[in-house]
Amino acid sequence: MNKDSKIYVAGHRGLVGSAILRKLEKDGYTNLVYKTSNELDLRDPNQVNTFFKEEKIEYVFLAAAKVGGIVANNEYPADFIRDNLMIQSNVIDAAYRNGVTKLLFLGSTCIYPKMAPQPLKEEYLLTGELEPTNEPYAIAKIAGIKMCESYNRQYGTNYISAMPTNLYGENDNFDLHTSHVLPALIRKFHEAKENNAAFVEVWGTGSPKREFLYSDDLADACVFLMNNYKGNEIVNIGVGEDLPIGELAQKIKEVVGYNGEIRFDTSKPDGTPRKLVDVTRINSLGWKATTSLEEGLVKAYNWFLQNEKELVK
Repeated sequence: MNKDSKIYVAGHRGLVGSAILRKLEKDGYTNLVYKTSNELDLRDPNQVNTFFKEEKIEYVFLAAAKVGGIVANNEYPADFIRDNLMIQSNVIDAAYRNGVTKLLFLGSTCIYPKMAPQPLKEEYLLTGELEPTNEPYAIAKIAGIKMCESYNRQYGTNYISAMPTNLYGENDNFDLHTSHVLPALIRKFHEAKENNAAFVEVWGTGSPKREFLYSDDLADACVFLMNNYKGNEIVNIGVGEDLPIGELAQKIKEVVGYNGEIRFDTSKPDGTPRKLVDVTRINSLGWKATTSLEEGLVKAYNWFLQNEKELVK
């Protein structure tokens, strides 16, 4: 990408898209395009095609998606598969029809089989059954990967797919009903501290292990891949280390400064036992995550504090 290349960041207000936008601005890219969902409904093929035709986009970071944790995926499976299929299909096809130079599609590590060996290597895709709690979302993301591969094969496009591990950071979703585990725990511990609650309840046994990547590190990886990678093989983005949810809860408790007890509600689901990604491929390309979990948690909590009034209306 040149500094004046026309770059479209789809989903610029979300956790991933906002981090990519910050990274591009910081690196001196000057011709950035983005639209809110009210201005451009990515589920509408006509709107999307017209937008690409008029704007003459050169590079696309496809970070727009409907996302959520176990609760949201369980309650709104139709929304997750429908909206994600529509968004990615419309953007990928419009990119092809309007001569986009390169596109980066962002998937998720939930695309891998529930019981795949650890760490998760890229070649494990489609080798076993998915985790039932987020299967509709995972199937949509797999379809996006295969769509990029297929357009490359048939039309000679340059579309790449990256699979980030669990993310957290600025502009995260802190809604207790629809958020992922890390932001949900930040809010739970903060409110328990504010209300002098005796304990904080954590879903499940606390034993499942998860890997967490700070959103600014992901953005750095995405810009790196856009500038340095070409190929049909998907690329994992992660830190290559994980920890049990119980240990994560303890770290967040310390960052927040909460003094009460942690209790585990074992009647609630644990989800996948472990989801550590193999980062050999991206590391061998020359990229590595730099933000430690401890440093990232402090940044994420400080951002939550600065934006609490807006987040917990």
